[in-house]
Amino acid sequence: MRGTGPGRADTGTVTRGAHPDRRGGLRSRIPIGAKRLLWPLAVAAVVVVLVTGVVVAVQPTGPVPAPVATQAVDALAPTNPAPSPPTATPPAATASPAGATPTPTPAAKPTTGRPVAPAAAMTSKRKGVGVWTFDGVSQALANSGASWYYTWDVAHQGVASPKGAEFVPMIWGAKSVTASNLQQAKKNGRQLLGFNEPDMGGQANMTVEQALELWPQLEATGLPLGSPAVAWGGDRTGEWLDRFMTGAKQRGYRVDFMALHWYGGDFTTANAVNQLRSYLQAVHDRYRLPIWLTEFALIDFSNGVAFPTQAQQAAFLTAATRMLGGLSWLHRYAWFGLPATDKDQTGLFRTGSTATAVGRAYQAAR
Repeated sequence: MRGTGPGRADTGTVTRGAHPDRRGGLRSRIPIGAKRLLWPLAVAAVVVVLVTGVVVAVQPTGPVPAPVATQAVDALAPTNPAPSPPTATPPAATASPAGATPTPTPAAKPTTGRPVAPAAAMTSKRKGVGVWTFDGVSQALANSGASWYYTWDVAHQGVASPKGAEFVPMIWGAKSVTASNLQQAKKNGRQLLGFNEPDMGGQANMTVEQALELWPQLEATGLPLGSPAVAWGGDRTGEWLDRFMTGAKQRGYRVDFMALHWYGGDFTTANAVNQLRSYLQAVHDRYRLPIWLTEFALIDFSNGVAFPTQAQQAAFLTAATRMLGGLSWLHRYAWFGLPATDKDQTGLFRTGSTATAVGRAYQAAR
């Protein structure tokens, strides 16, 4: 996810060109699957994300669809959660999803690599990407083959939408809930993403009660609405998301789909794909709602920050997207993220036309 940047409070809008709060690709991480990004001036802010929501908002195929059904939260009492990779304790979890937040990143430097023409990219209505500005961002987005994207904000200044690609706005935190932002979100998008890791001090940092009090204003946009994206524990009883969903049900609030984040620390492709699927399945079994996986990649935060090789990351991306394509209730996914620098090692493009090995795998993903 993207934040307002390390050490900055939510001012109601995300700084343009700021890389999500994952500056330097760093996040404190809960072992495998649990993710957290450290972007600050010195690897320090930990983030883990995972989100859940209520009601169908998008079909897996065809043009970006409007919600096919809208259920009140009170009609969707959670079922018993299915077991998931993470353990009960966040800092010692063994395989749980997590979220991260982008922050300012320097303009990417051209490096050697194979230029890729837009025509080479394949796409599907599910395939999306998290975007922050860098040199050649619009060209890279067009070349990526993404059918949708978001910027952790209500607008996308500095980023031109490729033909046929949908921009999805986000209300990042408490101070982002303004009349102006809500109006822009309604004007700029057909879906709306909710709060960004409200359970994390370095992110939206909101209490459950505060989020519930503000939620009706997001509902009032009339847009299909994704649940707050927590940093961890989206499938666990008593955690932030569970308490939010319980409160939403009691108040009769609307949540149309779940937005989740997942980062894996096991770089063996089969293991990572199985852990991701297990987490998504557990959340779906718990709430029976469509899911948007709005951030995912392989980053190990169990002992500092470690990245797999480009070949390992590309192999995971290829296998993971194939797996995701078989989940009828997984309506969208977005890789983290578009730009690739020395710090943003999971990125897809170094310049507008120079894709990384991971970027080329993403272009071929359906």
